[in-house]
Order: sequence, then C-alpha cells, then structure tokens
Amino acid sequence: MILVTGATGQFGSKTINHLINKGVRPSEISALVRNAATAQNLRSRGVEIKVGDYKDYDSLVKAFQGVEKLLLVSSNDREAVENRTVQHINVIKAAKEAKVKYIVYTSFVRKTNFKNSSIAAFQNSHVETEAYLIDSGIDYTILQNGIYLEMIPVFAGEKVAETGTILFPAKEGKASYVLREELAEAAAHVLTSEGHKEQIYSLTNSASVSFFEIAQAIGDQLGKDVKYQSLEADVFESKMKQIGVPDLYIGLFTMWATAQAQGTMEVVNDTLEGFLGRKPTTMPQFIAQVYSLPGRTL
Repeated sequence: MILVTGATGQFGSKTINHLINKGVRPSEISALVRNAATAQNLRSRGVEIKVGDYKDYDSLVKAFQGVEKLLLVSSNDREAVENRTVQHINVIKAAKEAKVKYIVYTSFVRKTNFKNSSIAAFQNSHVETEAYLIDSGIDYTILQNGIYLEMIPVFAGEKVAETGTILFPAKEGKASYVLREELAEAAAHVLTSEGHKEQIYSLTNSASVSFFEIAQAIGDQLGKDVKYQSLEADVFESKMKQIGVPDLYIGLFTMWATAQAQGTMEVVNDTLEGFLGRKPTTMPQFIAQVYSLPGRTL
C-alpha cells in the first residue's frame, strides 16, 4: 500500500494521478486528508481515504496502519516555519510506530551556503526534517525539488499583460524553475521503481533563468515589449503597499526575489530528465502555455 499525504493538494493529487497512470491499482493507494468530504473524487476512483492531520499524532498512527510506502509532502503551514519541522517529525515518528517501511520526502533544492540566504529559515526546516528522517531507521528517498514554474505568473503579477512591466527585486539572479506536474511524476516514478533508497535527488530544470529572460518570453507571447525592473526591496515593498497587496504576500515576494538575486535556487541537474525519460518543460514552453494569445501564431 502506498499512502500519499496532502492528497487533495496540488502536488499530492497529481502524484496519485501519475501512480495510477503507471499501473498502480487505486485500491493499492491511500490518500491522507484532513477532511474526507474534500476527497470524494479520489474515493470515487477507488482510492482509500484516510483522515489525519500532521498536528495530530494519534490520527497519523491510525492512518498509517498497513502502509508500506509513504509520500510525505512537505507542510505548507503559513504560520511559523518551525511548525513545519514539528509536523514533519510527527509524520515520521507516526510512520515508524505504524511500521511503515519506506518514506519519500518532498524537500527543496539548496546550495551548501543556504544559511546566508533570505530563505534560510525555510531551508532549515527541510534540513532538520531530512536529518530526522535519515536518523529514523526507516528507508528513505529525499527529493530536493526546484521552485515551481507556476510561481512565475504570481511573481510577474496579474496585470503584466496590461502594464508591460514586471516589478520584482530579483536583480540579475537566476533560478531553475520546474513544473510541479513533472515533479509529481518524478515522485510517482521513485515510488514505483527500484534503486532509490537512501538517495537524495536534486530535481531541477536543465537551465536556470533570470527575470530578464522571463520578461522577454512573456513579451514574445503577448506580441509586445515587456520590461523587467528590479527595484530595491524597500521601494518594491512600498509600491506593493500602494496597490493594496497584503503585507504577508509582500514579505513572501521580497523573500523569494531576494533568494533568486542571491542565486540560492540556481541549481541545474539532469536527474529529473532521467526520471521523466524526456526533457523537462522549459520556462519558454511554460510561458507559451500561460500567456499565448488565442489564434496567434508565432
């Protein structure tokens, strides 16, 4: 039995789809959800629904009974980053008590000097989780996933087509953006094939890109000039406040932009390509899917 946590979320649900596409019978898949009512689609496909919460240890032990392989999708708790570490450790402890044999953990790509990065606290949560998992005695695979391509439209802003401008304080920094769908496919590959135990994989794209390149790609699709302006962080934050962006999101945008400026996510690796058996979706290909104009031929 394979159990997927966060099963109604974007990553978990996509992984379940890929498991089924790879020939795993739905009856051999369990989905961990906090609310069974949100998982009717999975239930209708024959997937077993287990109710549990990363914060509720007893619910996890109960949900993990009879599970051989577990995909631990990292927490997206929006409160203190430290909460995520506690929740991940809860899952690993519960898995050990329930005698789960193998855990695949979705971590995040990092460089050795991550402690100097603006996302150091976020990274440290993964570092601590990885260390606990490695020391747990359970067979494991760690997937250090790259930043999602799907974040580019969020960072570029919903009015980029109207304004022709991207404001984002990432300077000339580059990041290796990768499609979440393909990372989920890679997770399904690891869960259904051999030779991955006690491995740590960096899953990124075959090239890192800057927002200058992103602006060019968006402009090519829109048929107009799109300019990228890297403002100083305080000026960027002030402009975001002026247009009514909530403080929480302003802080997150600044944090991730600074991380890109620092080169924290500029990691290129071909492991994902090997798992997929094809080249990962590139930034220009993704931009073409998102921003192309109906009826326009390039």
